[in-house]
Amino acid sequence: MLDACAELLDEVGYDGLSTTRIAERADVAIGSVYQFFPDKRAISQALTRRNVELFVARVGRRFISEEYGGWWDAVDAIIDEYVEMHRSVPGFKSLRFGDAVDLNLLDAGTDNNTVIAGRLRGLLLKEFGMADSERLDTSILVAVEGGDAVLKLAFRRDPDGDPEIIAEAKTLVRSYLSRQLRDFNASASRAAPGARSGS
Repeated sequence: MLDACAELLDEVGYDGLSTTRIAERADVAIGSVYQFFPDKRAISQALTRRNVELFVARVGRRFISEEYGGWWDAVDAIIDEYVEMHRSVPGFKSLRFGDAVDLNLLDAGTDNNTVIAGRLRGLLLKEFGMADSERLDTSILVAVEGGDAVLKLAFRRDPDGDPEIIAEAKTLVRSYLSRQLRDFNASASRAAPGARSGS
């Protein structure tokens, strides 16, 4: 049913989606759809969650299988996975991480990009040993919001993503996070015991 929903989203969009169409495409009785999903929003929500899990898994696999010079290369890999999913995963370009339907589709109390930022934060903390802090949380959220906005522009300009704009998205996110982490590390050094005495 989720696969059928994804295919239909690409063909008719969210407005043209219906539980009846999903049942017909999945070749199941409409009652089978309602057994799991009360309406098209619920099935779109389930598909969005699957997209998030797939995205995080794909990024995680890249982190394991590829060598990075630092977190900045990981940022490029994260953006590359988003772009590849937009191009190749059915339903993703229509739904992305749910923002095309509802900014709170993933979690009623938290907007979708905050959920995504939290997942990416976990990956970066695990792989690159960044110091956990509220400031890091805010910085990653702002980077996700900024990168997301520029990537949307890339796909508005070109259905496959304008390469120049995608490159600019990488530059934007890397530059912003570099400055934030540099400022954070400088503040941490000044606050450390003995920092003024040079010990």
